[in-house]
Amino acid sequence: MHSWTFDDMPDLPGTTAVVTGANSGIGAVTALVLARSGARTILACRDPERGARALQAVRRAAPGSDTRLVGLDLADLSSVAEAAGHIAKETDGSLDLLVNNAGVMALPLLRTADGFEMQFGTNHLGHFALTHHLLPLLGTGGMSRVVTVSSLAHRIGRIDFGNLDAARGYDKWRAYAQSKLANLLFTAELQRRADEAGRPVLALAAHPGLSATELGQAGPRLAGRTWAAKLERATRVYTQPASAGALPTLYAATLPTALGGSYYGPRLLGGTRGGPGPARMSARAQDMDTARRLWDESARLTGTPADAI
Repeated sequence: MHSWTFDDMPDLPGTTAVVTGANSGIGAVTALVLARSGARTILACRDPERGARALQAVRRAAPGSDTRLVGLDLADLSSVAEAAGHIAKETDGSLDLLVNNAGVMALPLLRTADGFEMQFGTNHLGHFALTHHLLPLLGTGGMSRVVTVSSLAHRIGRIDFGNLDAARGYDKWRAYAQSKLANLLFTAELQRRADEAGRPVLALAAHPGLSATELGQAGPRLAGRTWAAKLERATRVYTQPASAGALPTLYAATLPTALGGSYYGPRLLGGTRGGPGPARMSARAQDMDTARRLWDESARLTGTPADAI
């Protein structure tokens, strides 16, 4: 069976895309491939210096591409709103593709600028708010897509509505799994609402399998466990490169036959590696009652209108 690769990417002239967390790992690969394919590509990055280096790297590798940089800190809702305003200007009021890629994993208990538990606040609430702010740009030039990057870890996740702020106890892996489950529930509810409103928006999700990125380094470093960070780097021999991990995201972003609400990931070894294809969701990820409740709660927490779409 043919395995989908970068060579299968369509040409994307006239397409405008935003990739969050585009300064490293899967996000950097995603942004580069989109730029090479002719899309106007906006790198939305938290760290200005790393973002500037990533922008220059894309421009060197894809000379002549239309690539731009916008500052975005998903752990600060004021930054999210400001970034959305900059994106609106950079896109001339029309956005074809939003890739909600940035994320954090297995951190010690930290808080966002708005007081949310860091992993739920960054991985889910930040992207939830960003998508809401960008809704007026989506679908204005035809069918648009929102691709949100989840994880295999969503399968062990559950949404604890009574402890979203980790006030009643915290486990870093449970919190991470909850945030990745939230990504899938958000995707499902966004698609349901788009369909109901007749909006030309496809909401899709993807996961990278087990891929070698910097994601696993932050948690041990913040906890002061340099030995754990070194161990995580050593175990990358068992993972696939970030370039392979980006394939499911790009597959979801460009597959002509993709259906709203679809979830994609590597097809081999339990979804840990290989070419992209349909991925398995947990039963909790398909619970539409939970998806609706999470949407309403996320809107309340982020101060965005629940009925924006």
